[in-house]
Amino acid sequence: MIKITSSFLLVCCLFFTLVMANVPLEKQLVASINQQLEQSQRLLIETVNINSGTQNFAGVKQVGMIFKQQYDALGFTTQWLDGSAFARSGHLVATYESNSSPSAPKIMLIGHLDTVFAKDDSFQVATLLDNKRIAGPGITDMKGGDVIMLAALQALHKQGLLSQMNIKVVLTGDEESSGRPLALSKQALIEAGKWADIALGFEDADGDINTAVTARRGSVGWTLSTTGNAAHSSQIFTEAVGYGAIFEMARILNDFREQLSDTPLLSFNPGIIAGGTRLTDTDASTLESFGKRNVVAQVATVKGGLRAASGQQLLETKAKMHKIVEQHLAQTDATLVFDEGYPPMQQTPGNLELLNIYSQVSLDLGYNKVSPVNPRNAGAADISFVAEHVDMAIDGLGLMGTGGHTKDEVADMTSFAQNIQKTAVLLYRLSVQQ
Repeated sequence: MIKITSSFLLVCCLFFTLVMANVPLEKQLVASINQQLEQSQRLLIETVNINSGTQNFAGVKQVGMIFKQQYDALGFTTQWLDGSAFARSGHLVATYESNSSPSAPKIMLIGHLDTVFAKDDSFQVATLLDNKRIAGPGITDMKGGDVIMLAALQALHKQGLLSQMNIKVVLTGDEESSGRPLALSKQALIEAGKWADIALGFEDADGDINTAVTARRGSVGWTLSTTGNAAHSSQIFTEAVGYGAIFEMARILNDFREQLSDTPLLSFNPGIIAGGTRLTDTDASTLESFGKRNVVAQVATVKGGLRAASGQQLLETKAKMHKIVEQHLAQTDATLVFDEGYPPMQQTPGNLELLNIYSQVSLDLGYNKVSPVNPRNAGAADISFVAEHVDMAIDGLGLMGTGGHTKDEVADMTSFAQNIQKTAVLLYRLSVQQ
């Protein structure tokens, strides 16, 4: 694997000097991308017009098979990994290992096939708004990114450069709603991460083409349940009855806010709450309760999310939250349970160096400098399961736009050709640093 050392950085500097001698070759790459741009846009529209909401297993696989055919045509070894073991459609893995340059860096490209839009959603097809904007379900998150990575590889293949590369593409079918257990649903990602030296993610990040993601906060769900003594409300606060489940819940949530809300890059949110005499926990997004104004609440439940910048911050926060929960009001009890979640993608020197290489590519192509996204603005993504296994990783190289996860999802098509070009040149430059 490529180790990030001072000598490695020196090699990178020398490498850039050598690369500048190949500017005509890079211009040929750009020209090839521009020639196939209309074809790439047609593929984008075709895949956007196929509903692939996470639970629409057939739709997810249909999109996967379209990309499988494209990667087969480039000489990749492709495999559809069935997702029935983790209650999802599955993943597509495409691998190209060079015979002529076996020591070239192993580069992993990450995308996903699924969207947040269900099979019966009213938002189903792409709509051309003008010559710079296209609306469509999942067009930026992230079928645009899937097409960008493919188009870059097609251009490299056309110029005879793909043969010197080691590439593994993983297009997951459950990024928007991960299958369980995570050990199975993320196995393909993790195995590819262990194979790779470098990971590139093609999410749309914060929608700004002049930024990329070098760090992401981890995300984990939590459920807090409290209990108390049901009794006539006239007896609340007495020694025999105590404070009830809802006051215990209120104490805990307020202590969370007071003790944790100022922690840098940490956020936690109680998203769903219910309480009363009876409570039914229907599913991850539904709580149903019954109670009366004159009865002390016997049960209460909150479901929330927690985002942390590092594994250490996550562990420390969990410990503080458990400690707060244990300080019960009279005649109450409480339990706090954390779900499986996405690990943080921590900031590393390697990630920042990879961003610098990518930014220089952007500048050399006549575009702008690329700066890191504030981790506070970067949600969890599949690359989080990979980052700890590679030496260098960045995300946010996909199709830019606005309104992701809503019916106002619109792609900024001025970013389409730019990011295909930047990806192709980046892959070329990375492939020759050996």
